[in-house]
Amino acid sequence: MPVRKIPKNYLHVTGSFASQKNGRMLGFESLLEKEYMTLMEFDEAVDHFEEQPTSIPIPGSSQSYTPDLLVHFRAIKPHAAIPRPLLIEIKHTSDLAKNGHKYASKFAAAKSYAEKNGWEFIVITEKEIRTPRLANLKFLREFRNIYPKEGDITAVLEVLKSAKKKLTFHEIKSALHSDTRDVLSWIPIIWHLVITRKLMVDMDRPLTDETPFWLP
Repeated sequence: MPVRKIPKNYLHVTGSFASQKNGRMLGFESLLEKEYMTLMEFDEAVDHFEEQPTSIPIPGSSQSYTPDLLVHFRAIKPHAAIPRPLLIEIKHTSDLAKNGHKYASKFAAAKSYAEKNGWEFIVITEKEIRTPRLANLKFLREFRNIYPKEGDITAVLEVLKSAKKKLTFHEIKSALHSDTRDVLSWIPIIWHLVITRKLMVDMDRPLTDETPFWLP
């Protein structure tokens, strides 16, 4: 649980992030933090994450420093090593360029604190966050909480099984089209299967009609 309550801020976007992975609402202090939470929410290697996770003393100062997130991982392959937790600060590159000298003592304290706890401390910026993967997840998350019929799920998966190769989004829609059913009705079902990882795509490329799909 967070060590401090995130205050309302009229200069930055603050709010709550609904996390199914964590089973609770998490507070964020900026839009960039919320976007990074989206990446963590749908990252298969992430077990769970905590906001405002710990308060770190700063040597030579009466103040303490609270990083933005602590991310815990899990093994996604049998017998694979579990990565160390990441203690994370999220900043814009422009802020780091302007105020990096002010953050130096905080970041040094966080790095030392993380090492003592078997973690790793890193600073994440919009360069790592605002990627095609984030854009794809923002689009796909709207389809996570729909509930397709089992028969419709089977029909989509059978198209890939029968083809025995990768198929584009356009090819899947064409294979599902019939005179009795509008092809548009299949679109949310296909995207639901992607966000629930029953169908695979390259999440690091923009999603289009020519995006290849394959079975896990």
